[in-house]
Amino acid sequence: MLAADQRPPQFQVIDQPKLKICLLGYRSNPYSGGQGIYLKFLSKALVERGHRVDVISGEPYPELDERVRLIKLPGLNLFEAENHVTALRPHHLTSYTDFIEWWSMLTGGFAEPYTFGRRLVDYFKRHQPDYDIVHDNQSLCYGTLQLQKMGVPLLTTIHHPITSDLRIALQSAENWKMRLLIRRWHSFLRMQKKVVRQLKNLVTVSEASRFDIATDFSVPEDTLKIVHNGIDTEVFRPIPDILREPYTIMATASADAPLKGLDYLIHAIAQLRNEIPDLKLNVLGKLKEDGDTAKLIKRLNIGDRITFHSGLTSEEVAELYARATCAVVPSIYEGFGLPAGEAMACGVPIISTDGGALPEVVGDAGITVPTRDAGAIASSIRVMMDDADLRERLAGRGRKRILEKFSWAVAAEQMEKLYRKIIVEKVS
Repeated sequence: MLAADQRPPQFQVIDQPKLKICLLGYRSNPYSGGQGIYLKFLSKALVERGHRVDVISGEPYPELDERVRLIKLPGLNLFEAENHVTALRPHHLTSYTDFIEWWSMLTGGFAEPYTFGRRLVDYFKRHQPDYDIVHDNQSLCYGTLQLQKMGVPLLTTIHHPITSDLRIALQSAENWKMRLLIRRWHSFLRMQKKVVRQLKNLVTVSEASRFDIATDFSVPEDTLKIVHNGIDTEVFRPIPDILREPYTIMATASADAPLKGLDYLIHAIAQLRNEIPDLKLNVLGKLKEDGDTAKLIKRLNIGDRITFHSGLTSEEVAELYARATCAVVPSIYEGFGLPAGEAMACGVPIISTDGGALPEVVGDAGITVPTRDAGAIASSIRVMMDDADLRERLAGRGRKRILEKFSWAVAAEQMEKLYRKIIVEKVS
């Protein structure tokens, strides 16, 4: 059992008619990124408020609470195929949607949001499901726009504009060929920009994301509502039975993803290796043996200081946090910052950059440093390792902040209010 001050806040469910809610996700595996986590926990929190919730998803499918119904819209799931070129089967040639998905992948594009939208419209035309609200999780495809035109009450979450990912990836590209490939991959942004400007109901997860979406997609800021993401505060919690390992840093950051800023943390570790001989870094993420991050670690000769962990359950991740002296979030940009929130929920003192929405999440419960500044990260690690009282204060503040502001119970309550407002406006 959690202590009283460690439990997420509970809310009295107002006696109103229960809603029939449909959440959409073009790919929803919780290990594929924040969008899968969003679907998993928002759907669970809505069910716990008494609503009926379906999730319509393409592959890879989400992990859902047993009370949530999953409706599968299978695509080609080419990222799982051993060979993208030979993944097309003869029967796929009879489907324009399947062929487009395969051809786009073959030519360096990413068509999953577009093809998910086509399958989605086909599903609604064939089955004509009756939902009070349909909530799209950032597919931003022509299909959802068509549902809106069909009279389906629709809300769309935009976590952050992928234009940010594109800019950072282009800045990190080594040559024109790589920039060409990056632009081709992000060609779906043309569709997203057109769709966003025509959607009636938009919600995002932070003030930073709202500003960036309004700027990059040319929509008025006041058309974007804000409902912060939640953190699973029951799994991500302090575990007093597990002892902290001295001089151990925890980070969640995809290797070779420039947006996540892992290179700057690695440089910081290299700067401190002589000063703090026992310093270690645990990274929740998978290392590509021939990737740029692996090459950097080898060049700096700090492979013995860094361990990558992948395929862990949420409980195992929480245990990894419990062993850490502190956590570092080196991201250049975050639309919300789930890794920061999870570390704070675990009662781990945190060092975070000021990238995107991270200051909104961290507040006064951590040390904040500029993005792309390995020296500032190194200095903050030094301070954190030297001051046990500071670590204890920040750990307590972090857990408290997440419980009060960023639990899924809070998110579901706020989202329900938004759903009901949209439903009333549609009827009137």
